[in-house]
Amino acid sequence: MPAPIDLYYWPTPNGWKISIALEEMSLPYEVKLINIGAGDQFAPDFLKIAPNNRMPAIIDPEGPDGAPISIFESGAILQYLARKTGQFTGPGERGRIAVDQWLMWQMGGLGPMAGQAHHFLKYAPAMDPPQDLPYAKDRYRTETGRLYGVLDRQLAENEYVAGDFYSIADMAIWPWATLWEGQQQTLEDKPNLARWLKLVGDRPAVQAGKAVAEEKRSATQDKKAQEVLFGKR
Repeated sequence: MPAPIDLYYWPTPNGWKISIALEEMSLPYEVKLINIGAGDQFAPDFLKIAPNNRMPAIIDPEGPDGAPISIFESGAILQYLARKTGQFTGPGERGRIAVDQWLMWQMGGLGPMAGQAHHFLKYAPAMDPPQDLPYAKDRYRTETGRLYGVLDRQLAENEYVAGDFYSIADMAIWPWATLWEGQQQTLEDKPNLARWLKLVGDRPAVQAGKAVAEEKRSATQDKKAQEVLFGKR
């Protein structure tokens, strides 16, 4: 049995990516909660692991050549774990390229745009004073919808995101896409996306990964936590 990986985590879409991957890959892990509403991400010890003060991050005590390694950035962690286990990278070089394309699409597109949509549609109007900004709300809601249209068209021709195989690209995209309602999106005109959301969401490892510390998710909803989350550091 390999030594457990330390997972620095909070129950957010980016955190779910890694807890889901660890479950899918049957890797043992220990959760180290990083309460982003309390400012744990700014602690000096955590910054040594994740200098961008963002979770998730991992420490693998059995890294390359058997030496420990710490990794931050969810996409980099997914790629590392896939290489480590030889799983979910796609068949052959063409499959790996397809996976990498869609992983980068999530990291550079869907994640940032859906995150901004959540912020301006849900959190900003509830700030003190309220920041109800119609332009920002429309900008990010519209761009998120465009991206889901891209994804729906891809899924019209493929069972999973990168092809007819499940991969780390699905693990990266699903946690954000499953929150489509909070991004003020619709699935009525995206049947392929709706199919895929259920297909991936029915996987036991996905359910187990998303359930990690799920009861803590509401801890970032109060105003004090949001001041930490959205304040300047």
